[in-house]
Amino acid sequence: MEIWINPACSKCRSAISLLDAEGAEYTVRRYLEDVPSEDEIRDVLDRLGLEPWDITRTQEAAAKELGLKEWPRDETSRDRWLKALAEHPKLIQRPIITADDGTAVVGRTDEAVQDALSRNKS
Repeated sequence: MEIWINPACSKCRSAISLLDAEGAEYTVRRYLEDVPSEDEIRDVLDRLGLEPWDITRTQEAAAKELGLKEWPRDETSRDRWLKALAEHPKLIQRPIITADDGTAVVGRTDEAVQDALSRNKS
């Protein structure tokens, strides 16, 4: 299991605390420093069952500069969104937990983190 975090994010710290409390084995990826490629983001989106705009933090300054709220949210614009997330990783919603069963969750709530944990128990 891997968790993408920003250490300054309270939701990320909360998810890590919960994983630690459960004794989970996981790898931390500080995605602002170890920036995921477009392909890695595409893979995580497939695992989440979401589109790039679903995990985009549209209130961030970079999102406003890019005018993301005005971008089309359709298949023809998907690569444009992926490129923006790879170039501006701060726009990626966090934390994202990839589970051993091939799925992933956006772990913004304790329930979502518990869901990821349950997917790792075999």
